[in-house]
This record gives sequence, C-alpha cells and structure tokens, in this order.
Amino acid sequence: MTEHAAQIQRLENNIGSAILGKSDPIRLAIVALLAEGHLLVEDAPGVGKTSLAKAIAKSLSAGFKRLQFTPDMLPSDILGSSVYLPNLGEFEFRRGPVFTNVLLADEINRTTPRTQSALLEAMSEGQVSIEGTTYPLDQPFFVLATQNPHEFEGTYPLPENQLDRFMLCIEIGYPAREVERAVLANHRDGEPVDHLKPVLTTQELRGLQLAARAVRVDESLNDYMLDIIGATRTSDQLQLGVSTRGAITLYRAVQSLALIEGRNYAIPDDIKRLALPVLAHRVIAKGVLHEGQRERAKAVIRQILAEIPVPA
Repeated sequence: MTEHAAQIQRLENNIGSAILGKSDPIRLAIVALLAEGHLLVEDAPGVGKTSLAKAIAKSLSAGFKRLQFTPDMLPSDILGSSVYLPNLGEFEFRRGPVFTNVLLADEINRTTPRTQSALLEAMSEGQVSIEGTTYPLDQPFFVLATQNPHEFEGTYPLPENQLDRFMLCIEIGYPAREVERAVLANHRDGEPVDHLKPVLTTQELRGLQLAARAVRVDESLNDYMLDIIGATRTSDQLQLGVSTRGAITLYRAVQSLALIEGRNYAIPDDIKRLALPVLAHRVIAKGVLHEGQRERAKAVIRQILAEIPVPA
C-alpha cells in the first residue's frame, strides 16, 4: 500500500468509526476535501450532517468552527469586523469564524442572500476582503454547509452563483435498521465524534491535495466530460446548463476520486460516479417548482449519461 493510500484509509476509517454505515457520503466528503472544494449536504435534521463535519475536523487535527445561520445574521458575524480601541486611538480587526480550517455553515439557507454571499470570496479564492484590506484564510480551508430540502418557510434558497461554489451536493440518508442498532450502541457512552483522535496533520492533507492534482486524466476522458457538460447546455429539459467552473470542478473531483481509489489515473467510472453530486445542483430544470428541482435535474443528468458513449 502506498503512503497516500494508507493516509486516505486512516482518514476514512477514523471518520467511519463515528459515522456508521455511511461509507459513500464519507468518501464523497473526502473527494471534496482532497480536491480543495467545498461540500453542501442537503438532508433532513438528525441524520449526521454536523457529526460528519466534526469528524472531518477532528480527524485532521484542524481548526473547526460552527456557524448556526439565522435570518438576523450579518456578514460581519462570519468575516469579522474592526473594533475601535480608545486607549490606542485606532481600529483593530477582529477575525470572524471564517478564519478556521473546517467551517460548518449549518442551515445556510436560513440567512439572507447578503449574508450568504459573504462566503463567496472565501470559498472561491481562500481570502476575504474587508474595508479595502484582503486577509488570507487559514489553509486548508473547507466549508461544509447544510440545509433541509424539505422545509421552505423562513428560508432563502441559495442563488446559482453560491451553489456553483460547492464542489459536491450530497445526501446522507437514514441508516439501515441493523446499522441504526449499531449507532445506538455506539452512543452508549456519549457522542462518538468527541472521542476521535487526529490521524492526519494539515501538512499531510496538503500533500494529498497536491497528489490529487497530479492524477492523470486522458484526453478521451476530457472529451467525455465536455460532452456531458455540453449536453446540459443544449438539453431542451434544462434552462441553465453547467458552467465552465462546473467543468473544472468535475475534473478536479475525478482526480481526487481516482487517488482515493488507489490510482494515479482516472477512468470513465470516476466521471459517471461523480456526475450527479457534482452537476445536479448546478443546473435548472424547465417548468419544475423549487422543491422538485433537484430530483428533476438528477433525472436529466442520468439520461445524458445513458445517451453519451463511454470512451473505451
């Protein structure tokens, strides 16, 4: 086993010891982490969204902050603000919660678009600009945001430019009965996440991120991805296709998944596996109400995948 494979397996196993029976969501979260992207988890309350974010942070010995988004939250509550110091006669910048390694943006759709947009620069450029001054963020920087897709009262749907900043959008789902039985036993002595120990340093994580970027993607696979992206733009069932940023995001995610699977090269199955979580939240279906958008978008992308020839 290579050093990179051993590191990834330790990370997966450590997170999996606290989040039972959810190997696929855990792997997709690691895909986003290694590809230097961000993750949006859409699911019902109580299925483990917060635990997943905490488990990632604890496994990395990384800084972790949780923000509970509310309608009265201001951008300064995320980014920080300048405070006047009368004894010095000057202002001092006090850093906000965004200055961390893993940021849990809980119920991100509960706050206003103005406050949601405060994360745009941080997520796309790894920095924030406040009162004419640019502050670099701590690295690595990973945002895991959550929202309940079944509740709409008092929420503000994320605009397309905000959704486009998330590399993947996934669900965790309810566990199978036998897994849930094990979950109950696992919580006998408290919250399992609280007992996790770090298995990777942030420097080792950075090494994995650089290794993911070195994964080879054949030109035939680039054409396959572009065929899929192009089909979303010409589909008569979609009014908004995938952007160029979305195409780059799929490319990076494919590299990351290949590394996690123990390969230094990508294969068509990597693209097929990631197409839904990477692309479905970036398109808008025609003639569908908001609550049915995601499922309709997934159906269209599945149809596109079925129709486009897979490279040999």
